Amino acid sequence: MIASVRGRVAAVAPDGAVVEVGGVGILVHCTPGTLATLRVGEEARLATSLVVREESLTLFGFGSDDERGVFEMLQTANGVGPKVALAMLAVHTPNALRTAVASADVKALTRVPGVGPKGAQRIIVDLKDKLGTPEQAVNAALNGGASAPAWRDQVHSGLVGLGYSARDADEAVAAVTSQADAEVAEGRSPQVAALLKAALRALSVR
Repeated sequence: MIASVRGRVAAVAPDGAVVEVGGVGILVHCTPGTLATLRVGEEARLATSLVVREESLTLFGFGSDDERGVFEMLQTANGVGPKVALAMLAVHTPNALRTAVASADVKALTRVPGVGPKGAQRIIVDLKDKLGTPEQAVNAALNGGASAPAWRDQVHSGLVGLGYSARDADEAVAAVTSQADAEVAEGRSPQVAALLKAALRALSVR
């Protein structure tokens, strides 16, 4: 198993990055939140999980070993493959997923594209004793999410990493501020992955 890769970031795209390791460019599929931390030309380390299929070898990359562990654990649930597991981590942090499973929060899980109510119930049943105790979930909830300054910096950095100018990034951040403010008003922490996607949409329609 390829547990991690470390090297210069050669390219960053909306769904993955190319990391040069020993002269070889390795494509690593990542969540928008992880991609937001990468800079072309700079060195990066990603915890990785290799998914082997008869017709392909696909490498998924994560900003932390914990995120990789949750990605792999999610796939032990019936009906959850690597694409759905990655989508879940694009919408929710590992701590938020622990909280959702521990509290049987079907609504939170169905925010993930491709996960319906029945699928969410199945995930809760399959993972309830695997992702952490309710006490751990409470502690995770207290530390999860992104503060207002943090989401701004992460979305801005993610856009610059994708090749946009600092000015374009500033305009895109301004365009999604109302969305972030609405999440805060509802008592939720701003989700960097969703905000980055919204910022990219805002740039595409200018």
